[in-house]
Amino acid sequence: MGFRLMWQRLRDFVFSNTNREFLVFLFFLCLSGIFWLSMTLNDTYEREFAIPVSVVDIPKNAVLTSEEVDTVKMTIRDKGIILVAYQYGEYLKRLRIPFKNYTRNNGSGFIPASELQKLVYQQLVSSSKIIATKPEKIEFFYNYGTNKKVPVRWSGRVIPEELYFISRVDYMPDSVTVYASDEKLDSINMVYTETLNYANFRDTLTITCNLAKMKGVKVVPDRVKINFFTDVLTEESIEGVPIQGINLPEGKVLRTFPAKVNVSFVTGVSIFRNLRPEDFTVVADYNEIKRHPSEKCRIALKSVPQGISRARLDVTLVDYLIENE
Repeated sequence: MGFRLMWQRLRDFVFSNTNREFLVFLFFLCLSGIFWLSMTLNDTYEREFAIPVSVVDIPKNAVLTSEEVDTVKMTIRDKGIILVAYQYGEYLKRLRIPFKNYTRNNGSGFIPASELQKLVYQQLVSSSKIIATKPEKIEFFYNYGTNKKVPVRWSGRVIPEELYFISRVDYMPDSVTVYASDEKLDSINMVYTETLNYANFRDTLTITCNLAKMKGVKVVPDRVKINFFTDVLTEESIEGVPIQGINLPEGKVLRTFPAKVNVSFVTGVSIFRNLRPEDFTVVADYNEIKRHPSEKCRIALKSVPQGISRARLDVTLVDYLIENE
């Protein structure tokens, strides 16, 4: 009884005078929408489609050394209903480019736009027309396994906070395998990362980034993990660095007064803790003494440990004596 009463009320509501007018309006609205859509889809339009591309049937001993172009964009002209079918149907399938059909003896392959269009036309209805292709050609490079291993280095802008500096950089892996033509391999001595941009950090910075791409070159792996270790800058000095004589004739000995000097520098706190005087090299050059005789000889800082900057001697002139052994 309750259901029949509910149905009666619903029917009276739907078919009341007011709602009957609304239903008639809704019917004609839908009818006009269908008419508009059919007219619209019957017009001619142009639309760009991204079509997948892959090089297939690559010999087992061949390696593609270039980044493969995975899509080609083509602008197709036809009626709207056909373009909708291309968009949502299964007409435009992946273009499979046979390796042997397009390779040349110089380690490269080339597929012109005309060939790409010919492959796509096989998937289109007869009324469709291709009016633009991007890129205008597909080029790939290959070799038969020629490679070498080279180190990785970072590139870009990596700057810690003020009073901090980068004390060490670790790469994982620290070297990669590069596949390319013999000519290109000879010119590649290291591989750089993509341009990095990091600033105002004080703790160890760890990033994973891509390696910079090079035309006709394949890098394995193509991503690396890098740790930038930081340290606090401090200005310090170390005492007792011995002065060494260089370029002395056989049987001659150079004695300086003092025999040891102090070196001032800027470095990280952790580096300074492990420094010894023997880590620095201070020299007096016999050849310079001969060229510029004087009561004093000039000394120079020849080498410093890694992580040292703005190193300088407390004195640059010392008394000296040249003796026979």
